[in-house]
Amino acid sequence: MSNKVAIPTEGGLLCAHFGHCESFYMADIENGVIVNEAIIVPPAHEPGLYPAWVGSHGVKIVIAGGMGEKAKELFRKEGIEVFVGAVSKAPRELVEDFIHNSLVTGSNSCNHK
Repeated sequence: MSNKVAIPTEGGLLCAHFGHCESFYMADIENGVIVNEAIIVPPAHEPGLYPAWVGSHGVKIVIAGGMGEKAKELFRKEGIEVFVGAVSKAPRELVEDFIHNSLVTGSNSCNHK
């Protein structure tokens, strides 16, 4: 089984607010192993832009700290599963947690629509 995961980052860690990230960490997972990693700088943020842009990279899973309801809805329309409320740590650690079914998520740190 293969998947591609994206995590919004700032300063090398998970960014608390999805739309304010400076880059995206993207990882390809095959058979429970990270086989490729990249840090990609997104285009300038505009409401509604990132879900389609992330989807254009083949991403199927997004792990975020906080994300507005509209963004979550747009990701669902792209066929991308979203996990919000993740703790701020290195993105590779978050992907490893996801692979091992130990990803901890809590409340969405973003409360706007």
